[in-house]
Amino acid sequence: MTYQVHPSERITHHVERDSFLRLLSEHIKPDGLLFDTEDLRPYECDGLSAYRELPWVVVLPETVEQVQAVLRLCREYGVPVVARGAGTGLSGGALPIANGVLLSLAKFNRIIEIDRANRIARVQPGVRNLAISEAAAPYGLYYAPDPSSQIACTIGGNVAENSGGVHCLKYGLTVHNVLRVQLVTMDGELVTLGGSGLDGPGYDLLALITGSEGLLGVIVEITVKLLPIPPCAQVLLASFDGVEGAGEAVATIIGAGLLPAGLEMMDNATIRAVEDFVHAGYPTDAAAIVLCEFDGIAEQVESDLLRAREIFLAKGAAEVRQSNSETERKRFWAGRKAAFPAVGRISPDYYCMDGTIPRKRLAEVLGRISELSEEYGLAVGNVFHAGDGNLHPLILYDANNPGELERVEQLGGKILEICVEAGGSITGEHGVGIEKINQMCLQFKAPELAQFHAVKAAFDPAGLLNPGKAIPTLHRCAEFGAMHVHRGQIAHPDLERF
Repeated sequence: MTYQVHPSERITHHVERDSFLRLLSEHIKPDGLLFDTEDLRPYECDGLSAYRELPWVVVLPETVEQVQAVLRLCREYGVPVVARGAGTGLSGGALPIANGVLLSLAKFNRIIEIDRANRIARVQPGVRNLAISEAAAPYGLYYAPDPSSQIACTIGGNVAENSGGVHCLKYGLTVHNVLRVQLVTMDGELVTLGGSGLDGPGYDLLALITGSEGLLGVIVEITVKLLPIPPCAQVLLASFDGVEGAGEAVATIIGAGLLPAGLEMMDNATIRAVEDFVHAGYPTDAAAIVLCEFDGIAEQVESDLLRAREIFLAKGAAEVRQSNSETERKRFWAGRKAAFPAVGRISPDYYCMDGTIPRKRLAEVLGRISELSEEYGLAVGNVFHAGDGNLHPLILYDANNPGELERVEQLGGKILEICVEAGGSITGEHGVGIEKINQMCLQFKAPELAQFHAVKAAFDPAGLLNPGKAIPTLHRCAEFGAMHVHRGQIAHPDLERF
């Protein structure tokens, strides 16, 4: 289905495509301009395939100067621009604009430098996440953030969405591992934010850019931190007869002062799908499993494993297994990272949600999701970064059934509402994109949204970068609030002031 842009978010221009293509061709080689329908088709959506839109033109620049030229032309003629990495995003953040340029950074795929002495890597945005660690490995280093799609997703997309991964509990999200970025503004200016040290000079605009979903500039170079590969890493796999016990065990692990490198959880539906796909050695009769990894020096890892094992057993774990080799450790994690494609094998379609809650509310929220699953008649598999409360409910459906996608969207919206009510957020690492733009009206009040728009305007006064994404207009929120009653009150009655 095609995403309907809200009237207040539409950008119109009056330049014909053929004329604009001639202008672009003065800066971009012929093979870097795509405009035939079949050539545009691969770019019509990102990982959130429920919404599709053919771009007006796809541009594949090879140099920073070409990016600058394209943005200057778009600024001059009022043409909107959407930057795209590998297209693995799951919130519709890279969905094209029907009358806009899709700017693909696929050719920006060089690792510029691995600086062993300073433990940094300078890379272009089209470099795959995993490729950074592969290039750093001969120096005994690696890049810590590891999204499940790390084999395909690009570092530029990771910065745009502030991606996490299974090891973000200990090592942080992308924002904690990026030192410097170079980006091109909508006016075509090249700007450097951050520095090579632990703290860059000036305002922390680097943190502002990280997670900005392509609304503020186009990133053309990134400097990331590298860490020494831990000398020892071991995983515990704990199985539980109930989801509640697993949730309580997760909270107790953190409350005891332990800091796992990764602390992940899956429910039975996801366990069975993964085991059938990857054969990771998961117990398919368990209601839930928790993967808990510790890394560091061997003595500390062994001590932490012992304490974690005791907590799991005290909270009712039916079984606790420890990886007995590096091969088995990687197999346990391979199952977790293959959860999304595994679920895709058992359902014609699935809708991946992304919300965050306080860890202590884990069991309660999972119970409410189960109730909603029954109410809407849609199966939900749960897999999540349990250590930091980042949920990824997978709603199973068949888009060929009339009205089913709409029902899925309603259920997804309810799940996000539950996250907000529990004191959490509508997103953890997938971004807002178009998927959750209405729920932004529930998460934030009008004055806060106005400030977001003020920041956007400071970087992009004409609003040409990725319009209609991430930050809802006040008009949209007014209409959404008028239709949506939240806890017995209209979500944003104060929007009338705008």
